[in-house]
Amino acid sequence: MDEKLKIKISIADRVYPLTVTPAQEEGLRSASKKIDTMIKQFEENYAVRDKQDVLAMCALQFAAQVEQKQIDKSTDFEEAFNRLQQMDEKLGKFLSDK
Repeated sequence: MDEKLKIKISIADRVYPLTVTPAQEEGLRSASKKIDTMIKQFEENYAVRDKQDVLAMCALQFAAQVEQKQIDKSTDFEEAFNRLQQMDEKLGKFLSDK
């Protein structure tokens, strides 16, 4: 049975009550901490007008990280596929020569 937890997550000095599964709790708390850390870095390093600007930059940075991981996975898959094709061709030539 999936028991739900009622937790409170703080992001940018605001508290958000959430109902989550126990498996989600750690990830949400970790994400919240990363967002707050990133907010502090943006506020220290850039002239920001309000929290909305900072949150938009956090969202952009997290989305860019996700997209880059997808690009990297795609590139790794293509490289592996090309190597397998080359190995298949070499193996085919080797077997046809015998």
